[in-house]
Amino acid sequence: MGAAFGAMALVVLILVITLAFAGTVLGIHGLLLGRMPGSWLPRHVRRPRVWGAGALLLVGGTFWSPTVAVIGVGLLAIAHVRTG
Repeated sequence: MGAAFGAMALVVLILVITLAFAGTVLGIHGLLLGRMPGSWLPRHVRRPRVWGAGALLLVGGTFWSPTVAVIGVGLLAIAHVRTG
């Protein structure tokens, strides 16, 4: 039972680290360059810099502060809203 739990915990840890790294890279890309990579994200994200800031706050807040994570989710949602 202990080895199976350890293996599952390791897989979950690797998944969380990979998602955090991907969110950080995408957040920095959107924040600094002002555009989104790929084909899906540019079609759906209207404000890449706001999206990048939200992604960075979400990743950072997930590990340290739930309030910062909620602010990040709010910025992500605002970045998707179509204006005009």
